[in-house]
Amino acid sequence: MCADLSQRMVPDGLWELVAPLLPSFNSRPQGGGTAPLDERAVFAAVVYVLTSGCAWRYLPETFGVSPATAHRRFTAWTEAGLWRRLHRAVLDELGARGEIDWTSAIVDAASVRAKRGSLTGPNPVDRGKRGSKLHVLSEAQGLPLAVAVSGANMHDSLALKPLIRGIPAIRSRRGPRRRRPVKLRADKAYFSADHLSWLRERGLVPRIARPGIESGERLGRHRWKIERSIAWLFGYRRLTVRYERKGSHFLAFLGLAAVLTCYKKLAKLTT
Repeated sequence: MCADLSQRMVPDGLWELVAPLLPSFNSRPQGGGTAPLDERAVFAAVVYVLTSGCAWRYLPETFGVSPATAHRRFTAWTEAGLWRRLHRAVLDELGARGEIDWTSAIVDAASVRAKRGSLTGPNPVDRGKRGSKLHVLSEAQGLPLAVAVSGANMHDSLALKPLIRGIPAIRSRRGPRRRRPVKLRADKAYFSADHLSWLRERGLVPRIARPGIESGERLGRHRWKIERSIAWLFGYRRLTVRYERKGSHFLAFLGLAAVLTCYKKLAKLTT
């Protein structure tokens, strides 16, 4: 039963990308200690928590992994930077197949309520209740390329430069790796003379609505793609309300959601 559940939560194609990136288990020279775990079952348990939104203590016994063990391994993988490397690995596979649309990048943000912890702040659109903000930058078709988390009171525009810098160098079907889109699309919240100058210096064509001049509706035929991307991410229920005390853990779940969103595109190409 455990093997069947792990197989369903983590398909073979995904596990082939995950396994080489996991930190290796080093046995103690004197013997004893904790026995090696079924890493696939542990990873599947983490995916289950992200997908279902359940608390760690309610993790089903069918995974064959205790909640405490799964949480400890999730923490260790987060500290080892697994999620960012895995996201890049999946994007590399898509890029090698020519499935990354570099004609433009689209950026947007969305807020969620937060019970506690770092990277939270009073949400100005939710009566000042504590919250966090998810920042997402996607390619032209909505596949997330970079994600970030901040307090809900941070202005959207402050995440623009970090998100663009956070785009990994992704494999291309032919030629060198690529990390720069042709255009950057965003609503008027991201408009500033500094941003326009900064983007042009880096060879990006800004397509940002100008306050009082252009309506954000003009971006509608492109904006729906980033809104769909955020909806895909919110389909992972652990992201709809933040329970993590550590901001790094919430960012880890967001990064894993981006991985799974991109892998679904890859899985369609390989079936």
